[in-house]
Amino acid sequence: MKKQNNTNVYKIWLGLAAFIIIIAGVKAASSIIVLFLLSVFIAIVSTPAIFWLEKLKMPRIFAFLIVLSAVVVVLFGFAYILSSSVDNFLSNTPQYQAKIIEVIDSVSSFLNKIGVEVSKTNLENIFNPASLLGYAGFFLKSFTAVISNSFVIFIGVTFMLFEISSFKTKLALISNTEITKDNPFEIFSHKINRYLAIKTVISLITGILVSLGLTIIGVDFALLLGLIAFLLNYIPSFGSILAAIPAILVSLVGLDINNVYWVIGLYLTINIILGNIIEPRYMGRNLGLSVVVVFFSLIFWGWVLGPVGMFLAVPISMTIKIALESHPSTKSIAILLSSIDKK
Repeated sequence: MKKQNNTNVYKIWLGLAAFIIIIAGVKAASSIIVLFLLSVFIAIVSTPAIFWLEKLKMPRIFAFLIVLSAVVVVLFGFAYILSSSVDNFLSNTPQYQAKIIEVIDSVSSFLNKIGVEVSKTNLENIFNPASLLGYAGFFLKSFTAVISNSFVIFIGVTFMLFEISSFKTKLALISNTEITKDNPFEIFSHKINRYLAIKTVISLITGILVSLGLTIIGVDFALLLGLIAFLLNYIPSFGSILAAIPAILVSLVGLDINNVYWVIGLYLTINIILGNIIEPRYMGRNLGLSVVVVFFSLIFWGWVLGPVGMFLAVPISMTIKIALESHPSTKSIAILLSSIDKK
C-alpha cells in the first residue's frame, strides 16, 4: 500500500515537472506558437462553413475556395484596419491621458464634497493613465505584429482546411475505432466546432454593430473600436467592459457628454441583447467557463503567449474543458471548470 502511494506521488511530481517544461518551451517559442494557434483557430471556425456548403451539393473544391477567399478577406481586412488606425490612435494618447486625469479630478472633487476624503494623487496612482494607455498601445501593437504575418497564417489555414476531410479518417485508423456520432473524438470536435462557430458569429455581429453605432454617433476610429469589440467578445464577463473603455475615452475627447451616454447605451444594449439573450439561447447556458477560470486563464495565457494569448485564452480553456468533458474519467474536472447556473 505504501509503495502504491509512493508511486502515485512520483507520478504527480513527474507530471508537474513535465507541465512546467512544456510551458517553458511554449513561452520560449511563443512567436511561432501564436501563429500556429491562430491558424488552428481560423481553420476550426471555417470548417463548418465548408461542411455546410457541401450539404448544399456544392463540390468540395468550390466550397474550399469560397471559404478560403472569405478567410483572405477577413485577414487582410483586419490588417488594413490595424495598419491604418493604430498609429493614429496611439498618437492621440496624450489627449486621452489628459482627459483621464480630468475625469479622476472630477471624481475626487465629487467624493470630497460628499464627505469621502480621497487624494487626487492617490487616485491617479491607482488609475495610472500612462500605464493604462501604455498597455493598450502594447496590446494593439502586438496584434499588428501578428497580423503582419497574415500570409504565414493564410498558408497554415490553407493546408489545414485542405487536410480536414482526411483528418477524422487518420484519427480513426490510429485509435482503431469507427467514425460515429458516439465516438469521443466526434463528440469533442462537434462541441468545439459549435462553440467556436457560434462565438465567432456573435462576436462578428457585435463588432459590426459597434462600428455602425459608433459611426452614426460620430466617434472616431469606429472600425478599430469595432475590431476591438470583436476580439474582446471572446472573453466572457470582462470582454464587453474592456471593449467599452477605449470607446468611452475616444468619445470623451471628441464629443460632448450627451454623446458619451449614447456610446455607453450602445455597448450596454448590444451586450444585453447578444451576450445575455441570443448567445445563451443558441450556445446553452452550461457551455461556459467559471468566471474564476476565465480570469486566471487570461493571466496565465497572457503571460505565456503575450497579449494575443489573452484573446486565445478562453478558446484554449474551452477546448481543454470540452476535451475533459468528452471522457468519463475526466468529466468531473470539466464540471469544476464550468459555469453552471442554478435552476
